[in-house]
Amino acid sequence: QVPLVESGGGLVQAGGSLRLSCAASGFIFSINDMRWYRQAPGNERELVATITRGGRTNYADSAKGRFTISRDNAINTVYLQMNSLKPEDTAVYYCNINTCAGDSWGQGTQVTVAS
Repeated sequence: QVPLVESGGGLVQAGGSLRLSCAASGFIFSINDMRWYRQAPGNERELVATITRGGRTNYADSAKGRFTISRDNAINTVYLQMNSLKPEDTAVYYCNINTCAGDSWGQGTQVTVAS
């Protein structure tokens, strides 16, 4: 397990924006895919966005056109820029990274979108 520290969650009005960050610490030889998941109360955890080491991205339909995932390999950090937020985006957001040692998860950060 690689320690991951998330930040950037909070309360925002519908239509607003938030930027989540997730930094991996310690010695890491190489990070493969980096992902953001979210889990709303009563729902299963769902994959929101993925970015490969080479920068290729993939999004859930609910995130396309509004969210942008990016990464900085020099500092082992992944970001999720969320624009045009909707109340249904309210959830705990978790980052996930894959290395040769397996998958590691962040502690989660709450995003609440008020209508």
